[in-house]
Amino acid sequence: MGKIAGQQVIFLPRHGLNHTIPPHKINYRANLWALQQQGVEQIIAVAAVGGIRADLAPGVLAIPDQIIDYTYGREQSFFSDDFSVDNHIDFSYPYDSALREKLMEAAKQQQIDIVDGGTYGATQGPRLETAAEIQRMAQDGCAMVGMTGMPEACLARELNIAYVSCALMVNWGAGIGDGIITMAQIEQTLAAGMDDVKAILKEIIQQQ
Repeated sequence: MGKIAGQQVIFLPRHGLNHTIPPHKINYRANLWALQQQGVEQIIAVAAVGGIRADLAPGVLAIPDQIIDYTYGREQSFFSDDFSVDNHIDFSYPYDSALREKLMEAAKQQQIDIVDGGTYGATQGPRLETAAEIQRMAQDGCAMVGMTGMPEACLARELNIAYVSCALMVNWGAGIGDGIITMAQIEQTLAAGMDDVKAILKEIIQQQ
């Protein structure tokens, strides 16, 4: 917890302080509930993802507007054990449109190129995908692939928290680029792109 540009901000590292929690073991419900209990009303989820669509090369930033969920076994709802019919949420448009526009405007103000839209394919992890899986996802209409986008987004919706993702492409999806995917390449691209992410976040926080 702290302040940026005079605004109160909470940062929650979903993988733990030293990135020791794999994506399929993250307690997404606990994370979202903790944020809600602290009065959080808006969430900008920063994601390191793989590019599938041709315009989403490593180093490119994007703000997805749709999700396809390929995960399994993850707890998807706060109401699983105490469900009633009014607990169904509308999830037609999983990302908050107003917050997406603010994020786009923040990037524009910082003169940072960012792609507006694209479907985020959420996979189980922790392994990376096969080339055939990426080909299938491309056929499904996915523009990018990541491992943490769900159930974060739907849990935020259940809590009425505006949720949006700022996705940094850190590699090509399997079978798209040349050779195999290495963590060294991912970490290098991630380090280079985070300065732009931080600038966008600072800008949008200042606008609040």
